Order: sequence, then C-alpha cells, then structure tokens
Amino acid sequence: MLILAGIVLLHITSIILLLVATLDNAWWRTDGMSTDVWGRWTLQGSTWHYNNLSNQKYPEEYLQVVQATSILACIFAILALFVFVAQLFTLGKGQRFTFSGILQMISCLCIMIAASVYTSEFHKTDGGGFGHSYVLAWISFVLTFILAVTYIVLRKKSE
Repeated sequence: MLILAGIVLLHITSIILLLVATLDNAWWRTDGMSTDVWGRWTLQGSTWHYNNLSNQKYPEEYLQVVQATSILACIFAILALFVFVAQLFTLGKGQRFTFSGILQMISCLCIMIAASVYTSEFHKTDGGGFGHSYVLAWISFVLTFILAVTYIVLRKKSE
C-alpha cells in the first residue's frame, strides 16, 4: 500500500511539474525578457509587456511542435493517473498497469520531444539562459520515465 501511495504522489508531482513547465513563462530568460512556448514578456522601464511569438523570429513549425507535444505530455500524464487508479480496482493481477505504463511512456516521449526541439531550434544566438520552466520540463521527463518503468516492473511483479 505504501508503494502505491508513493507512486500516486510521484505521479501527481510529475503532472504538476509538466503543467508548470507548459504554462509558466520562463523557458528562456534574460535580464529584460522572459519567453515561454506561448509568448514573450519584455521589460520596458518598470513594466512587463506581452508580445506574441508569431511576431518573433521563431520558426512557426517548430514552435507548434513544442506547444503541441507539451500539451500532449500533460494530457497523457493525467490520463495515465486516471487509468492507474481505475486499474487498481477493476483488473486482476497480471493485467494491471500495462496501459498506464504505455500512457506514461507516451507522456515521457512527448515532453522529451518538446524540450529537445526547443533546445535545438530556439535561442541559438540569443544571450541569456534557460529558465526554470525548461529545467522543469527535463525533470518531468525523468519522472515520467521512472513512472513508466515502475508500471512495467509492477506489472511483472503482480503476475
């Protein structure tokens, strides 16, 4: 029972990190600018102003890939949690956790694609550095991967 509580807690933590990484505006930061996958905030005087990313120099196709895979990672992680809880009460031993593991692995791959494309295609020549949302995306990748492997191991142990 303690293992299951730990898995649920880890799963909820990874979902929260995925949501923060997707929604917060700190994938790239400088002293006067903060960018996420949705927009750019620039500091003018003492006021922050929002600019749409479509007006910037970002390749539209890559930006859409990062946005879509970030959202899909959140959706698949949330679905995996609901499926995990449902499988605990409905399926017999040996059948549990397979579908949860698959959904979690898809979530893992989605956030890896989003962070990898962002790394390779954006801010190649810009000054500044990666922000905390970018770091959270990679931490979420690790957590979702650990959860996917855990679900596969739990399935094997319950047979």
